[in-house]
Amino acid sequence: MRAVDSHLPYEHATMPVTAMAEDYPDRHFIQPHTHRRAQFLYATQGVMIIETSTGRWVVPPSRGVWLQAHVEHTVRMRGDVCMRTLFVNPDAVPELPQGNAVVAVSPLLRELILAATSVPLEYETESRNGRLMRFLLDELQALPVLPFHIPWPTDARLAALCHHIYDTPDDQTQIAVWSGKLAMSVRTFHRRFRSSTGITFAQWRQLARLLRSLERLAEGASIIQVALEHGYTSQSAYAALFKRHFGVSPSMFYR
Repeated sequence: MRAVDSHLPYEHATMPVTAMAEDYPDRHFIQPHTHRRAQFLYATQGVMIIETSTGRWVVPPSRGVWLQAHVEHTVRMRGDVCMRTLFVNPDAVPELPQGNAVVAVSPLLRELILAATSVPLEYETESRNGRLMRFLLDELQALPVLPFHIPWPTDARLAALCHHIYDTPDDQTQIAVWSGKLAMSVRTFHRRFRSSTGITFAQWRQLARLLRSLERLAEGASIIQVALEHGYTSQSAYAALFKRHFGVSPSMFYR
């Protein structure tokens, strides 16, 4: 079976939730695809970058990403990734997440996900496996959403600019220069960017730098190296913004 199709038995099983385990090397890329059921992606090791037409999610360990059914997406790996995936019927239980989001994974949910990967595709609903999977579904309800998402502009020119900024986070080019290159006034640039993403350009660039820096931290780069590579003047400036956004310091994040 081709690796790209390895999920099909899990996705097409008759049970309301199934779980699979796959490991991927650093930099592995999964091409654009969709699933007929909702998907919950979780990695016990490594960082996943999930991208759709409307945004990008950076998913470190102890977090997971919930994707609605039929959403086309790609997955990129940073570091060796141990991925654990759930396929869930949207109507399996009430109060499942209604949008795509990165969510917190509690220690209990983590252990349930790991145990679920050993459950066969077909199981008796009143068996131990059935009770475990029902418990897992209960834990998936009302998951807390975390700030690991960056919205992507629908405007093609702005999207190209955002790709450049995300790939070169130390670029300090000012808005006046970008707006001139796009043949817009500064005022028009601000208005179009906010209407296309829901946030200002300055907020977007700061968020892009922070999320991009998670990838380098996952690869083992030093904090000072990551700070300078992502446009910060010092390690302390980077660490202060990092803690304000994520709630912990860069040195503590992957612990």
